Amino acid sequence: MSRVYNFSAGPAMLPQAVLQRAQQELLDWDETGMCVMEMSHRGKEFLSIAQQAEADLREIMAIPDNYKVLFLQGGASAQFSAIPMNLLRGKTTADYFNTGQWSKKAIAEAKRYCDVNIVASSEDSNFTTVPEKETWNLNPDAAYVHYTTNETIGGVEFDAIPDTGDVPLVVDISSTILSRPVDVSKFALIYAGAQKNVGPAGLTIVIVRDDLIGDAIPATPTTFDYKVQADNDSMYNTPPTYSLYMAGLVFQWIKDLGGLTGMAEINKRKADKLYAAIDNSGFYQNPVNKKYRSWMNIPFTLNDASLDADFLAGAKAANLLSLKGHRSVGGMRASIYNAMPEEGVDALITFMQEFAQQNS
Repeated sequence: MSRVYNFSAGPAMLPQAVLQRAQQELLDWDETGMCVMEMSHRGKEFLSIAQQAEADLREIMAIPDNYKVLFLQGGASAQFSAIPMNLLRGKTTADYFNTGQWSKKAIAEAKRYCDVNIVASSEDSNFTTVPEKETWNLNPDAAYVHYTTNETIGGVEFDAIPDTGDVPLVVDISSTILSRPVDVSKFALIYAGAQKNVGPAGLTIVIVRDDLIGDAIPATPTTFDYKVQADNDSMYNTPPTYSLYMAGLVFQWIKDLGGLTGMAEINKRKADKLYAAIDNSGFYQNPVNKKYRSWMNIPFTLNDASLDADFLAGAKAANLLSLKGHRSVGGMRASIYNAMPEEGVDALITFMQEFAQQNS
């Protein structure tokens, strides 16, 4: 069977070139006679993989020297707890933006450790926008400010990095990491689950400024303590070795494409053409404020919701998979992360146009 176009929100498509390289190396990595999955995480072979992956990530994201890169487990959701444990540093309150379902989950977890001040919320609009800056209620005494740059369920994305003054800024960048350049120096901490733009599920990336490492709350589990992980080069316990290896292959693939500048050009082109197809159709709609539309996750509804099942069945027959929208939004959702080739978006647009003509 030929490869399909998988529009899943995550775990998501991986680049075909990366999968082919992994296939070639599956039984014998670099003439070791071993698969990476079989290697000791403390052996020189795997250490060389991890070190190269970190070096490549630092290069493509232009990560300053005063930041540690941690390769952890537990997904982005584990960081909902780890962040207040590590960053409260004697304070009792933190600021959170509420712009979607992932923001809400981060807020609920943070409330277990501190008082949470909601800077702004778009829940009253069913998370179809980002609150305008003049409505924000930032607390200058907060330990940190947290936001989710892109909400995968609602397809809502901040159009700029919030200015939080001297208060450390923390961002969940799971669904936009490596999709375009980002100024790491504007953040105290960046974190991301891997399964959208980086690699297979199982790996979590944390990029944290040196001065914020240490002084975790006493109840912090050892494996959640950033200082312990940084002091041990993310090897305090066994890291997700194969997921890290795969991420390293993705980093090399991005470098070969011209880095994040080249990646951004491709991603913007993909998003622009899909939004144009929706907006110009008269048959499909996107509910999100145009200023805050996501590049990565594009929800859309049909004029007649009774056609949803037929749309999904037809899409599957055309090898366009995982297009069903989240139940809180309805309709469809196309996730077009880095590994979704432009021809996959073109194939979706062609199908959408033909379906609209047949059902108008």
